[in-house]
Amino acid sequence: MTGLNTLLDTRAPRATILIRLLVGAVFLSEGIQKFLYPDAVGIGRFAKIGLPAPELLAPFVAVVEIGAGALLLLGLLTRLAALALIIDMVVAILSTKIPILLGTGFWGFSLTKLPRYGFWSMAHEARTDWSMLLGSLFLLLVGAGLWSLDALLSPRTREPALLDPAVRASRL
Repeated sequence: MTGLNTLLDTRAPRATILIRLLVGAVFLSEGIQKFLYPDAVGIGRFAKIGLPAPELLAPFVAVVEIGAGALLLLGLLTRLAALALIIDMVVAILSTKIPILLGTGFWGFSLTKLPRYGFWSMAHEARTDWSMLLGSLFLLLVGAGLWSLDALLSPRTREPALLDPAVRASRL
């Protein structure tokens, strides 16, 4: 199997579209907002956190989130998009949530002003981050699902066995 076929291959159920829609819509929205509100969630936030070269990194991350989010919504190159978003979320957790957990800066990342710090504060602040990380990891592992452009383009999902109604019903 070629690399592209491996990337597109998916045997995940059609219901996987729900995870794609959830994760894709959140990342698409967040990426757009980095351009709409640069002081709050784009360049200004990246500078406040202590990320290097925020004037370059924030627009780069925004484009990654917009592009990968759109790919997830379409179910196209889902595993590749999910991998980019996993990296995005790991950096977000390290740079913003670990300082909240520790109650101090971490690896040069600044601590956000909050009413409290520690595990429960971090757990509250990280709820979306963990959801997006785990949703992206799920999509990396299983692929886009049978209702996707990946499935449409993959030769393996067009196998005759998948035309059998019993096999198709088991994929729901």
